[in-house]
Amino acid sequence: MPDCAIEPAAAVADSPEPAPHGDCVITANGAYAARLARDGDSWFPERWTLDGPEPYAVPLPGNQPEEPGTEVHPMADGRVLIRRFADGRHAFALLYPTGPGTGELPLGAVECPDESARLRLLPPAPCGERAYALAVGRFTTAVWLVAGGSFGPEHLAEIPGRCSGGVWLDRTGRMLALDREVAGRTKTVVVDLERGGEVSPLLQIAADSDDRLLLADPDSGLLLIASDAPSPGETRLGWGVLGSTLPVRFPESLRLPDLVLTPFAIQPGQMLLPEACAVALRIDGPFGAWVGVWRPAERRLHQLAAPEGWLAGSGLWTPDGVLRLPYATGAEPCGVAPLTAPVAPPTEAGDDGEPGPSEEAPEPVAPAPCAPRPIPLQQAPLGGLVTK
Repeated sequence: MPDCAIEPAAAVADSPEPAPHGDCVITANGAYAARLARDGDSWFPERWTLDGPEPYAVPLPGNQPEEPGTEVHPMADGRVLIRRFADGRHAFALLYPTGPGTGELPLGAVECPDESARLRLLPPAPCGERAYALAVGRFTTAVWLVAGGSFGPEHLAEIPGRCSGGVWLDRTGRMLALDREVAGRTKTVVVDLERGGEVSPLLQIAADSDDRLLLADPDSGLLLIASDAPSPGETRLGWGVLGSTLPVRFPESLRLPDLVLTPFAIQPGQMLLPEACAVALRIDGPFGAWVGVWRPAERRLHQLAAPEGWLAGSGLWTPDGVLRLPYATGAEPCGVAPLTAPVAPPTEAGDDGEPGPSEEAPEPVAPAPCAPRPIPLQQAPLGGLVTK
């Protein structure tokens, strides 16, 4: 039985934990964004329109201020999904502007009587018409369709183990990658939402490693990975290609002492060209956060200043390689800064000493049988080799 169950809609507030998606959530097509904005000590939802000549924000305040941990989630039609929590229930509603006020369409609620259960929204689905949530219980994890269904929240799948993350692997919103913890180890699995939540392994680099999928681009197949396989006790960033027989790589250029690197966007539209895709990373250090841009083919990390008021960790690439970073300041409460990263010419060996495209990879750190050929998406491992 799932740890959470459907409940009728209710007006709720309070939340036990902050929203996990950062300061701003953007639809997959980049048309809309949503965030919790602040007015003094009060919080309210705000929708940003990004696909016009100039970005603009529309406040969507309710009858009372929201709690800081309330989640908001933009939909493709311009409405904003909101999740409110109280008394063990997560209530969902769609918000939309109605002249001077805010319209609200209740969608129902999911009850989590188990105090150890946690529910959060997943990243926006590629279609933008549906929204999903992940409810993590003591021993299992449930996937819920919370908006876009035929009636209220719908329980779609129950997965053994405690899951985290959430990355879409296709453009239809069928294949969802989750990082599942079982017996103290974390591996990435794929959940097929059109086959009753069928679970298949995706990322298993070594038997005793923790392997997580951070980002995926359906066009190129580029995957950004976090794993301690190459350096036990230290989590490293790496990259691979979905369905490829080539090894996963963990470049030295993505290993910066005393800094935390978090990838948040991959350049789309690079069909079958994963090494040419630009990846945007949030870099956190003792003096704040700034932007990193990295491409597998270049093997170096460009570090760039973020715009003032950047909603850190938020942004979206255009297919032609422009990174759009949302920001908000007192003078400009809704802005998007375009950033074009420099492109370095490819070399036979990068600054970090990694092999060039024509060189052989170093000896594998954790060798295992490699997939003999690319196989269907729901079964596709990254290949069992790890190289530095």
